[in-house]
Amino acid sequence: MTDEKAWTPPKVWVWNKESGGQFASINRPIAGATHEKELPVGKHPMQLYSLATPNGVKATVMLEELLAAGHAGAEYDAWLISIQDGDQFGSGFTAINPNSKIPALVDRSGPAPVRVFESGSILLHLADKFGAFIPAAGPARTETLNWLFWQMGSAPYLGGGFGHFYAYAPEKFEYPINRFAMEVKRQLDVLDRQLGAHRFVAGDEYTIADMAIFPWYGALAAGMVYGAAEFLSTHEYENVLRWTAEIYARPAVKRGAMVNRRWGDLSGQLHERHDASDFETKTQDRLAPAENA
Repeated sequence: MTDEKAWTPPKVWVWNKESGGQFASINRPIAGATHEKELPVGKHPMQLYSLATPNGVKATVMLEELLAAGHAGAEYDAWLISIQDGDQFGSGFTAINPNSKIPALVDRSGPAPVRVFESGSILLHLADKFGAFIPAAGPARTETLNWLFWQMGSAPYLGGGFGHFYAYAPEKFEYPINRFAMEVKRQLDVLDRQLGAHRFVAGDEYTIADMAIFPWYGALAAGMVYGAAEFLSTHEYENVLRWTAEIYARPAVKRGAMVNRRWGDLSGQLHERHDASDFETKTQDRLAPAENA
């Protein structure tokens, strides 16, 4: 038994008020731009418009890993999209991603700009473009894509399901939290079993599957999202924690996690990234004194 009150849905749903919760002000049942706002364009082949949410981190980590591997064509400008301020509903952003979600990428390396939206699509586009972090063909490539799409299909249960009702909803209710906690723990068990047999998610090589999964499930297990590690007993998933520690130790991952970040320690926030030297000179701990002078 719970104290939750039953609700009878109307015959026709009508949006007549905000639903409440942390992101209520940016949720609406229609698509399209709400205002005119062009996006800036920098000097590099890749133009990224993002925020350091788990999905945004996938893209910046991939770009930093490509640069660390010597792919100079992956140089990029990372522009901050403040979703709380509604930047994702500007006309320039919706032209790149009609779904108004970060990250969004414009590949300007060819004769005509190519828009790439959805984080999994960005990872796959860059992996194929540079022939990196994905097997070229055969069963190993298929296995990598299996896990990439596993993450894309599973994460809504973690973020939009568990994360929303556990951390962001205006009130906490037993049924949805229990429902999604059960599913998240099942997913963690799936991942833990896979990592019990393999060093990385898709096998013995680090791939875009790892880059897609660790910002969600690795961060959850390590207590970095939703403050739910104790609630979900993530210490039980020893293989996930082992893998998470190895991923977070990578220098490119450390850099990628800083880009477009607006919370946490100031030394870990690089709001925009236009050059590799920005990590040493333009983090918020270095800029804040001047901004407040």
